[in-house]
Amino acid sequence: MPSTGPGEASSTGLGSLDRSGGRVEVSEKRMINGRADVNQLLPMKYTWAWDKYLAGCGNHWMPTEVSMQADIALWNSPGGLTEDERLMLKRNLGFFATAESLVANNIVLAVYRHLTNPECRQYLLRQSFEEAVHTHTFQYICESLGLDEGELFNMYREVPSIADKDAWALQYTQALEDPDFRTGTPEKDTQFLRDLIAFYVIFEGMWFYTGFAQILSLGRRNKMVGIAEQYQYILRDESIHLNFGIDTINQIKAENPHLWSAEFQAEVREMLTQACELEVAYGRSTMPRGLLGLNADLCAQYMHFITNRRCGQLGLAPVYPPVDNPFPWMSEVMDLGKEKNFFETRVIEYQTGGGLSWD
Repeated sequence: MPSTGPGEASSTGLGSLDRSGGRVEVSEKRMINGRADVNQLLPMKYTWAWDKYLAGCGNHWMPTEVSMQADIALWNSPGGLTEDERLMLKRNLGFFATAESLVANNIVLAVYRHLTNPECRQYLLRQSFEEAVHTHTFQYICESLGLDEGELFNMYREVPSIADKDAWALQYTQALEDPDFRTGTPEKDTQFLRDLIAFYVIFEGMWFYTGFAQILSLGRRNKMVGIAEQYQYILRDESIHLNFGIDTINQIKAENPHLWSAEFQAEVREMLTQACELEVAYGRSTMPRGLLGLNADLCAQYMHFITNRRCGQLGLAPVYPPVDNPFPWMSEVMDLGKEKNFFETRVIEYQTGGGLSWD
């Protein structure tokens, strides 16, 4: 590897050892294009990233801890679920089964490489593990219910509304997959920021929410309670992922205000609009006739609410006119202050979630 100059470090943290530079000062740490040694955790600058790492550790869980016996019995029972409920469940699982691996690949192959501070990288290591747990969850559900593995894990190729979302997301990683890609110019830095928005704000912060509402609606009606419990834990993880991503994006904006131009803000609002439309189409594909007190129109309203909320978190004007949240019970499901799981299938104590902000 090429050596780095005095006081300068490789963005990967794998460059040659610099013995001539002084000790790292907190002021030298930056989110991207940092000159400080990316391997040196202390002194710490971005304590919010470390706090989210600790919160993730406090939310640790494994899918195999959740019993699937009731779900298996209901799935195999004639008339246990309607055909519409079965279609929704399979397409829901089909999207999530590969979506989690797409997010994990982006973290490992792109985001980790270009975030040049160890506090954020520490959280990314935790998030990478959680994405693996989520992928494990869908394998566990698939195996438990005896689902067609080929059908489930190929829906991202074969179901248009799922394929459209995945194809949209992948266009934001094509350049970053280039091993020669480097941040350090306004154009490249903007490209990286765009990638963070696509995956943290849209993929994890918008596209998972229709699916969460669908499965948690099943659980509220005492159906597929094992799957619903696992989705609740995934939702709690994803809420921290989203908050980390928002904080990361806003910190990069603060350190590089020239990137947050009026033109780029308009582009981001257009990205959010396109993403919302794709998610509305997915809702119609998974619920063509409505079920469980949900329908495609309510899910469209929910996505307008979520999209406007994401705009606010990024400091952007809302995309849609003001709209109420049609699923206020989702906030209750995400409440980590409870000592008992929402579906009361097992007792869980979450150590650090009480101070988290949801949606």
